[in-house]
Amino acid sequence: MHRKLLFLINPISGTRNKNRLIEAITKETTQKNIPFEIIPTAIEGKYDFLKEKVALEKITDVIICGGDGSINHVASALIGIDVNIGIIPMGSGNGLAFAAKIPFNFSKALDVIFNGKASAIDGFYLNNRFGCMLCGLGFDAQVAYEFLHQKKRGLFTYIKISLRHFFCSKFYSFHVEVNNNIFKTDAFFISIANSNQYGNYVTIAPQALLNDGLLDVVIIKKRNKIQTVISLLKQIGLGQIQPSSDLFKKDKIVYYFQTDHIIIHNPELAPIHIDGEPAETKDKIEIKILPNAFKLIQP
Repeated sequence: MHRKLLFLINPISGTRNKNRLIEAITKETTQKNIPFEIIPTAIEGKYDFLKEKVALEKITDVIICGGDGSINHVASALIGIDVNIGIIPMGSGNGLAFAAKIPFNFSKALDVIFNGKASAIDGFYLNNRFGCMLCGLGFDAQVAYEFLHQKKRGLFTYIKISLRHFFCSKFYSFHVEVNNNIFKTDAFFISIANSNQYGNYVTIAPQALLNDGLLDVVIIKKRNKIQTVISLLKQIGLGQIQPSSDLFKKDKIVYYFQTDHIIIHNPELAPIHIDGEPAETKDKIEIKILPNAFKLIQP
């Protein structure tokens, strides 16, 4: 099969050496006699030009060398286009890449690009804004806001910000409509996941799959901070809590369920993130799965 690759490299994502990456791409792609081009990722995530470029130049694969934010913007621009999307993880979390078992080592990730298989994965829409990994309201969105503006990123920075926000963050009131049920809850955060993790192998929804047509929803309810820590460790650290359809059991601290559509009323305007990037908060948030949103090259 004839292939033509377009590599998009984010010059500021993550902490890794981009010059070494460019050298590796140039050497290995040339050796395989595959036509390719390398361009920087677009400022402010604007990729309106990609559809025309892919069509005119007959590009078969668009490879994103960056993090989850870059993947979100590129995939959003290519919905409905017959093109494969590949990932070389270069971000700070790389949640989608890790969920798809794409190696962090960029030489091994390149091998996936050359020898892997493209298969469809789901995405979702939050109030008509596209997402491919996960979104959230409350605590994790507050962390995303601050993390985005750090000069130095990485797991240590993320942990430091998370700990600082944990002890001063508030609980928010939500009304949730799901599967013909409506319930009210005060929560530390709500996470709606298509991928099973935030990144850096931090799992939030252990049963989430990229292509099952479902969103995994995790709600950490209001309790004292010690109980909240225990619940977070069980859910994020150990993955002990599994999906359940029982949404009204009063003694539950963690709600974990699956759906293809959820509406969240957010009267206190809790902050929101989509794929780790801050998004404009609203008092009503509707999230719908988008089956087979794009084709991802995977091992």
